[in-house]
Amino acid sequence: MKYCIAKNTGKGFFTHQDSLLYNFKNFFDIWVLKDNIGDVDWIKRVNGIEKTKDEAQALLDAEILKLQNEWDLNNPNITEEDEIYLTRPIRQILP
Repeated sequence: MKYCIAKNTGKGFFTHQDSLLYNFKNFFDIWVLKDNIGDVDWIKRVNGIEKTKDEAQALLDAEILKLQNEWDLNNPNITEEDEIYLTRPIRQILP
């Protein structure tokens, strides 16, 4: 697998052709791709910055922690009834 950081710039960032050729997964601005020539070309096209899995996981963990802290600040007195509708962000593990 390859990991990269790339900001989705909107139209043209991820084309219909890309969706036919590649199997991307994204977590915020972290993209997980297969390690092949086409995926490497896509990373270059979108000005992505390659990361190791550990680097990408650390960035994802930091983003989730930020969201958890925001959630905790905005939901200090949550009730059991509220928990049905509100879900605190949880840690995700990159493939």
